[in-house]
Amino acid sequence: MNAMNFTSPRRLLVVAAVMLFAGCAVGPNYHRPAVQTPEQFRFATSAATNSLGDLPWWQVFDDPVLQELIRVALTNNYDLKKAVARVEQARNAAAGARAPFLPQINYGGQAGRGRNAVFNNPASLGGETKSSALLDLSATWEIDFWGRLRRQSESAQAQYLASKEVRRGVMITVVSQVASSYFQLQELDEELQILQAATNAYAGTCRIFSDRRANGVASKLETDRAFAALAGAQAAIPNLELQIATTENALNVLLGRLPGPVARGSRRQQHLPPPAIPTGLPSELLRRRPDVLAAEQSLVAANASIGTSVANFFPRLGLTTMMGNVSPELSAFTAGSANAWNVGATLAGPLFQGGALRAQYHTAQAQFDEARANYEQTVLMSFQEVADALITRQKLATISVYQAQAAVALTSAVQLSTDRYLNGKSDYDEVLQAQQALYPTQLAEVQAQLGELLAVVKLYKALGGGWQMPEQGK
Repeated sequence: MNAMNFTSPRRLLVVAAVMLFAGCAVGPNYHRPAVQTPEQFRFATSAATNSLGDLPWWQVFDDPVLQELIRVALTNNYDLKKAVARVEQARNAAAGARAPFLPQINYGGQAGRGRNAVFNNPASLGGETKSSALLDLSATWEIDFWGRLRRQSESAQAQYLASKEVRRGVMITVVSQVASSYFQLQELDEELQILQAATNAYAGTCRIFSDRRANGVASKLETDRAFAALAGAQAAIPNLELQIATTENALNVLLGRLPGPVARGSRRQQHLPPPAIPTGLPSELLRRRPDVLAAEQSLVAANASIGTSVANFFPRLGLTTMMGNVSPELSAFTAGSANAWNVGATLAGPLFQGGALRAQYHTAQAQFDEARANYEQTVLMSFQEVADALITRQKLATISVYQAQAAVALTSAVQLSTDRYLNGKSDYDEVLQAQQALYPTQLAEVQAQLGELLAVVKLYKALGGGWQMPEQGK
């Protein structure tokens, strides 16, 4: 009899283990949805298989000052810190989802003394006063025959991987935002220099016209036009200084620093990538962009949740065991007669839930459909962003060339009109007109050059680049 008592729990464990490993997880297994991918990116000028997105940011943004700012941002940026914390939350949630695979062991105990009471509960004892004590160690283990626990763990693991991809996406955004703000500051510096030069030139014109009017040579119309041009240039300077200060403040927020000035080099030192930027294969984009990967992991989690909802229709099988001391008398608590143990199996399942389980199943299916649509839309938008960045870079590069040509021509026109005026061949109004055409063109030129730089940043981000840390590749 004793031998049977000791071997029965062992046999029960063996049977449970066989059922556990023989069981299959109910619900659909995940298969990546088929999505349309173009043979090459629209507006791509290079058919190379390598991609700009494969390069680490410190090779794309070849500016030591900018590189240091990006390093600071990747360390101190608060959006990135929040993303890291969310990854840690998801990691622990995934670890918690794996815990039910192991037996859950608990302990407990109680002691008491009372009249018509045992184990702190009322009992009919004929008015007797008794002492009672309980000390036990119990364990429960759910046999994952239908794969409910496996599906839950699969969902939690996918959510953890999705959070890691979201963190990578935040890193890409931080890198691109720092680079964009830095380039904007450099462009605003150039605009300020142009307006300061314009102000000096217009001030000289005003002096000349004032002198000429005092001598009865120039009219009030000419003098007023000169002063208007000077006032317009002077009014634009505070606006630019305002933009510079607010852009510096915004950049400092990205860096996790208090508002203040930001050191920077000259934009003339920037080296733009060649016109034919390699984009790589469109299919590789789906394995590089973190938003696409995060959307797919969310789809994996939604698929696993369907399996969990299906498993809820089936009974749950479990093993329980308990060992300890139980005694209605404290004097017998340490005696062998107070020893207690138990090994058993449990079976519990739904019989009637009023349609709740079916509703949960259909909800899980609808959530999967939503996640699938989100994944497909994210893929489609990723191709759009790359195509938009490519055409923007190409067209702004063309505009920049024409604006540069116009600026060169108008610079020559200002010089020629000045020479003509000094030689008495024209009046100074011709010089003023040339100046008024030159400075807006120079501003448009630097703005087009900035747009070209920002298009490269957007393309780099659209290709999924910029997330690597220096210690991973430098």
